[in-house]
Amino acid sequence: MPKIEIKNFNLYYGNFHALKDISISIEEKRITAMIGPSGCGKSTLLRSINRINDTIEGVKTVGEINIEGINVYKNNIDVDFLRRNVGMVFQRPNPFPISIYENVAFGLRVNRIASSKEIIDEKVEKSLKSVLLWDNMKGKLHKSALTLTLEQQQRLCIARVIAVAPNIILLDEPCSSLDPVATRKIEELMMQLKDNYTIVIVTHNMQQAARISQDTAFMLLGKLIEFSKTDEIFTNPSEKETDDYVSGRFG
Repeated sequence: MPKIEIKNFNLYYGNFHALKDISISIEEKRITAMIGPSGCGKSTLLRSINRINDTIEGVKTVGEINIEGINVYKNNIDVDFLRRNVGMVFQRPNPFPISIYENVAFGLRVNRIASSKEIIDEKVEKSLKSVLLWDNMKGKLHKSALTLTLEQQQRLCIARVIAVAPNIILLDEPCSSLDPVATRKIEELMMQLKDNYTIVIVTHNMQQAARISQDTAFMLLGKLIEFSKTDEIFTNPSEKETDDYVSGRFG
């Protein structure tokens, strides 16, 4: 069974048909990249997986998104639990204006996952170690998260997601505000994290998709044009539109 299976999924913003009959099967513990020109629907599709689009007025969906065989658009789904299980990292780092420690502990407290200081301390340490921040930050946990570099802030945001023990991590252009050196470090982190998490990333950077992902979806005008192994997408695409995009003839 795929980790995520999207079946004939459509999304409307009012009368605008933003996603059109999307069907994809995403395997677990792999990095899946979504590429395509601006406005093609890739971020909308990413945000549909944990239903963040529900917060937008006038959104309507048709079809299914199944996680481990369960349609997350069924009426009885606990959306808060869904979003804990399917964490989201956004385009620009968005740490809370509180300490490094409290940023990571936030979800544990709010979701009542842990209350004792000993357990929270353990989970904060484990999460920061997962994103390779612990060694540098263990003596500075009381400092404001806003004092960190952008790369460190993005790592912290990933640690905040990891702390509540998701199975899936969604990343929407996570390196777009970072310089090339910081981008490479975040890419290396993602490649390490895939051993424990299913990762789906939206990126405008085709070189990034080629470097870090195992599978790639190419989208255009709200449609899925092609979904295949990343090597196939970039070296031997089956659709002309894909070939034109990855070769730089448009987009």
